[in-house]
Amino acid sequence: MTSDLRGRTLLCDAFHAPTAGSACRLRDALIDVGRDGVIAAVRLPGELGYDDARAAADRAGTLLRLDGYLLPGLVDLHVHAPQFRQLGQALDLPLQDWLQRYTFPLEARYADLDFAHRTYAALVGDLLAGGTTTAVYFATLHGPATLHLAELCLASGQRAMVGRVAMDLPELCPDFYRDQDAMAALDGTRALIARIRALPGNDGLVQPIVTPRFVPACTDALLDGLGVLVREQGCAVQTHCSESDWAHDHVRDRFGRTDAAVLDEFGLLTRRTVLAHGNALTVEDMDRIARRGSGIAHCALSNAYFAGSVFPLRAALARGVRVGLGTDISGGPSASLFDAARMAVAASRMLESGVDPDLPPERRGRGDSRIDIATAFHLATAGGAAVLDLAVGSFAAGMAFDAIRIDPDAPGGTLRIWGSESDADLLATLLYGTSRANIAAVWTGGRVAGAARLSSAWP
Repeated sequence: MTSDLRGRTLLCDAFHAPTAGSACRLRDALIDVGRDGVIAAVRLPGELGYDDARAAADRAGTLLRLDGYLLPGLVDLHVHAPQFRQLGQALDLPLQDWLQRYTFPLEARYADLDFAHRTYAALVGDLLAGGTTTAVYFATLHGPATLHLAELCLASGQRAMVGRVAMDLPELCPDFYRDQDAMAALDGTRALIARIRALPGNDGLVQPIVTPRFVPACTDALLDGLGVLVREQGCAVQTHCSESDWAHDHVRDRFGRTDAAVLDEFGLLTRRTVLAHGNALTVEDMDRIARRGSGIAHCALSNAYFAGSVFPLRAALARGVRVGLGTDISGGPSASLFDAARMAVAASRMLESGVDPDLPPERRGRGDSRIDIATAFHLATAGGAAVLDLAVGSFAAGMAFDAIRIDPDAPGGTLRIWGSESDADLLATLLYGTSRANIAAVWTGGRVAGAARLSSAWP
């Protein structure tokens, strides 16, 4: 495997989906990767200059044929990094019980930096091995451990937004795991922003993100202060929004308004805000989010366990809401964004057809709700990148070369390519059949990314 593709011209078979509904194959494409890791040009057979460019690269010794199939690197908009240790556990509990009995006690342990390193190194390595080249992380309220997560992302070559969780409301947050008060949360958040930005060698690959856990965990003073901090620092924002009936009703009972309205009033609904879930959003909420340019992290797998409803994805897209996908580790019991994409399709079908057999078919579902796997592919790549305003997610000039190579013949892999598939069927086969064994290489900015690069991130 060639670890550094910068300055090379790649001859490859690739798929991408720059816009929803536009998945296409780039067969025998020439992709020029600049020495800065940014795609300089993409040429296809039959286009003017293709043959000359291929011959010139061959003469110069910079032409490299990549076997298998290239896909853009995957973008995961919602990962709870500390919860990786409880992946798959206690999914039978209601959300509020799951938080109090499992999640908060686990997250409190990240005061131990050795404990944090073991978890975070495994998580970042596993996500990259699964094709996730960009991740948006909730960490914990511990500054040193959260900074170390950012260090690991930088060392491994993973694009990331990393946030120190802010949570100070005594009525919901346990004594052993909460900020002492709003000022402590704000000071800790401000300090982490500065430290991530100052990491040696960080040219923006890893960015800080302001992270109120969710409205029910934050006092008014904290929400107000975080809004001010966002304006001062120009940071992105991540939080949960109308995830479940319990969370949605909690906010309405406290404020008399929905999550989206409250976040907007505190200055936390911006062009760079990622709202996780959004299952109970109203039409007015969607319109507000679209006006602000905020995005939704659609977490279809975890919604099946904790939300009690299916996010109306098609309706949100139709109203101009930007949407990408999230695994929601560990509310979602899989670290694979391939699984998240597959579940997004399945959930949309269940919303459209309905699931209650006691109702007649015409009353069972919500019409015109389904998406196809090509749309899910867009959401997992270019769609998620658009939510973050990152120039990744497709193969085009000006985009960073973040990519994964799929080897259908890999030992232990789960792909079967017969050779008679149409382009659309081949893409569907790749998206439904790829497993970790089939992911032969992962690059960010033209350089190989992954666990092999993590050894320098810990003494």
